[in-house]
Amino acid sequence: MDKGEEDDEEEAWLQLRPVEPLPSQCCGSGCSPCVFDLYQRDLASWEAARASKDRSLLSGEETQSCPSKLSPETFLAFLISATDRLTKDTYLVRFALPGNSQLGLRPGQHLILRGIVDGLEIQRAYTPISPANAKGYFEVLIKCYQTGLMSQYVESWKAGDTAFWRGPFGGFFYKPNQYGELLMLAAGTGLAPMVPILQSITDNAEDETFITLVGCFKTFEGIYLKTFLREQARFWNVRTFFVLSQPEGQL
Repeated sequence: MDKGEEDDEEEAWLQLRPVEPLPSQCCGSGCSPCVFDLYQRDLASWEAARASKDRSLLSGEETQSCPSKLSPETFLAFLISATDRLTKDTYLVRFALPGNSQLGLRPGQHLILRGIVDGLEIQRAYTPISPANAKGYFEVLIKCYQTGLMSQYVESWKAGDTAFWRGPFGGFFYKPNQYGELLMLAAGTGLAPMVPILQSITDNAEDETFITLVGCFKTFEGIYLKTFLREQARFWNVRTFFVLSQPEGQL
């Protein structure tokens, strides 16, 4: 191999080198594996393949569509079937699952959403609020902020679009009757992680865990999922309280 061919070969290998993630690509939620863990893994594979000059050692990790199973390492494409604006800055988004399949999350786990805004990739953690045994769909409650990059991405969504998720993440798994009583404190969309745990308890007639849910919101009109929370409060083992920071009639 002459000098020109060696240079071309070196350039080809450099083009295959994994790109180190930007800080914005880390959601900061302590996920395992993190995007930086995946980068280090891919970099090690690239270095081994380059040393042996065997490109077959490189594993192609293209984003998958038509998902059959969640993966913490690979983003999967999910179809947005509906978006519902609950308040001026909060959306309930439904994603379709193939057939009557289930997402496969346990109560207490979350997913990572990937978005791209102005060429910058960003990732954030969200907890689906749909029942753990929901078939054919899952739902996510998302609050948007005026200066938020992910918010710009979410506000552009419409039915028929796709969004990319990976997971599940989270080491806290709720187990029926593990505790006599649970106190849930939630502010705003922080209600989301509580919803699947609460519903898993009330859906299980053998689970006698007592739940006290305290939700903090600005106004009564700003309380999310009122109908659901009223239904849950009818159960003998559920109490709900709401703390409002602004009197009615004020912004």
